[in-house]
Amino acid sequence: MQRLLFICSANRLRSPTAEQVFSEYPNVEARSAGLNNDAVDPLSPEHFEDIDLVFVMEKAHRSKLSRTYKAYLKSARVICLNIPDDFEYMQPELITRLKARVTPHLR
Repeated sequence: MQRLLFICSANRLRSPTAEQVFSEYPNVEARSAGLNNDAVDPLSPEHFEDIDLVFVMEKAHRSKLSRTYKAYLKSARVICLNIPDDFEYMQPELITRLKARVTPHLR
């Protein structure tokens, strides 16, 4: 089982879409969270339990993640997907972009 964590700012559009899409993949467990305090599901240390890969949507997310949660990352690899906040939840173009950028990292 490969455990993935998707992170964006508010956990309203990009990361929940990624969680929904990749939860349907075999042998994948996907979670999502947001870095902002007002996120739907704000990121916390518990989100990192047993995580193999962390996907952030933007470089700014990676920077904030490293500053605030570095101690919790342990051996999890952090990958920036470079997906701007220009999409709606489950928008087909977002799903296509997510699949193209995440799938190469799955085993």
